[in-house]
Amino acid sequence: MHRSRISTVLIDTQEADAATAFWSAALGVRARPNAGEEQFTELEGALPGLVTVVQRLDDGEPRMHVDMETDDLDAETARLIALGATEVSRWLECRTLRAPGGHIVCVIPVHSDRAEFEAAATVWE
Repeated sequence: MHRSRISTVLIDTQEADAATAFWSAALGVRARPNAGEEQFTELEGALPGLVTVVQRLDDGEPRMHVDMETDDLDAETARLIALGATEVSRWLECRTLRAPGGHIVCVIPVHSDRAEFEAAATVWE
């Protein structure tokens, strides 16, 4: 048994400064750089209950993707692969998958408050 939920919506682009300025103004929220991980800028309160960030890409096309946080990386990765996703890469503890239809989904360890995670996550047998 494990738990998972969508925790984060990421706006991926090589033009992070322009994208951050646009989305911050468009959504009426403050942009806050993530100390220690300069490629991420959080758009505070943009989507209640979810973390919303602009992620600076070194290369690749602009896109949006979601992060699934889980208390069992192996089990959640296997579950999503059984549903038709394919593993693209790994970075630190992040597993990057491509879902049917071509969208990116990253499987990450729990990053949110543990009580919040447990209250919002789906339990998988």
